[in-house]
Amino acid sequence: MRSLTYELAQEGQRDELLTTGEAAKLLNVSRQHIVDLCTNGDLPFSTVGTHRRVRRADLVQLRSRTERLTRDQERSLWLGHAIAGKLVADPTGVLARAQANLAQLQARHPRGQAARWLDEWGRLLSGPTAAVLDALTSRSLRARELRQNSPFAGVLSDEERHQVLAAFGESQGRPRR
Repeated sequence: MRSLTYELAQEGQRDELLTTGEAAKLLNVSRQHIVDLCTNGDLPFSTVGTHRRVRRADLVQLRSRTERLTRDQERSLWLGHAIAGKLVADPTGVLARAQANLAQLQARHPRGQAARWLDEWGRLLSGPTAAVLDALTSRSLRARELRQNSPFAGVLSDEERHQVLAAFGESQGRPRR
């Protein structure tokens, strides 16, 4: 049986445009999931009339990005879980601190990619807490990018942060110091 990556990257077909339905079938996900990836900016697309088209090469790239987290992404996920624990224990206090941090970050980064993710945090922080928890603990591409631009500085004490990073190091085969 050939791998999905091989199926996606067959010679001469890398620039082939696919419908969202065809892309969904190749990735074994729903068509709506492909549409959501396009809408969130996680999957580039072009439009033909009113229909989205996705390049086969972009599906290959998406597949390779979603399979494994980098060490930094894994570390930020561990910190995200710790912050999520604090958020569950004190939603009002943690969200207030994140909002204050976000305002400072947005003043420092008024445009560019960071501004885009900070705007997304603004939408999340003003919505249901469950959406914030999902961003802190999900392995999705969107959550990875959000965590790289996190407004949660200072939510964990230095000691708590050190404990999380030490536990992460142990999980990676590095002994505690």
